Amino acid sequence: MPCRAGRYRESRMLINKRSNMTPREILQHYAIKPRKKLGQSFLTDEDAIQKIALTADVQKDDIIVEIGSGIGVLTEYLAQNDAAQIIAVELDDNLVNVLKDRLSSYQNIRVHHGNILNYDFQSIAGAEHRKIKIVGNIPYNISSPLLFHLLSCRNEIHSFVLMMQKEMIDRLAASPGTKSYGVPSVILQMFATVEKILTIPASSFHPRPKVESSVIKGIFRQQSLIRLTSEDFFTRLVRASFAQRRKTLMNNLKHSKLMEGCSENFLSESLMLAGIEGQRRGETLSVEEFGNLSNILQR
Repeated sequence: MPCRAGRYRESRMLINKRSNMTPREILQHYAIKPRKKLGQSFLTDEDAIQKIALTADVQKDDIIVEIGSGIGVLTEYLAQNDAAQIIAVELDDNLVNVLKDRLSSYQNIRVHHGNILNYDFQSIAGAEHRKIKIVGNIPYNISSPLLFHLLSCRNEIHSFVLMMQKEMIDRLAASPGTKSYGVPSVILQMFATVEKILTIPASSFHPRPKVESSVIKGIFRQQSLIRLTSEDFFTRLVRASFAQRRKTLMNNLKHSKLMEGCSENFLSESLMLAGIEGQRRGETLSVEEFGNLSNILQR
């Protein structure tokens, strides 16, 4: 901890040297009006910004893709941590101009105007022969599609540090048997280790959102937690198992399209082979149990 604390104090010095304007002053200076359509809400708490950057653990040879760079406060801090390359992805054309104006002196920052859901991670990682680290403040309205986009590109991504709605992160990091445990929990944890880092109150944003936010850090596994016969079948199985949370696993599966044409005896035997009682609910199964059941049903 002393080493981490010392690094954190150094990060504060970098911030102070870097800019004489606070995030709120930057917003005022550029007359930025948050666009509700894009779900914009700017993090103005510099202490929280520094903690997010520190969590990203930037190394000199890293490639960082920052999602929703906004006014570039976090971007600039990451650049001063000597990342080899930072790609600041921003959809709002007005903010793209702000980023280019504020960050023009940095040789290791490239501003990309576009939608992160269409971003080609493979072309960047392949060209540099390195995996990417993802950092970003994620608009609530794209949280789910973004996660599945990152999962589909996980061979090119090393890790991610994301700020999202607290409720979503609680679900992603949830354990079996808890109310938050569900489809996103199982699918993400099959392919990544995840850790909830901190919670950020609504008062730390402008404009103030109606919900709190949290920060999650994840590292993609070299290999899935259970070697899967079919990742697509595994995903469909998890969705079917949570179709109606109050129903038992057996009831959900035998009425699902995934198991259409399969007899109840087949399902019972498969569950028995997996060591799972059919009367359990999907929310009680561990990630490993879902993986094993998926492989047995496929066989």
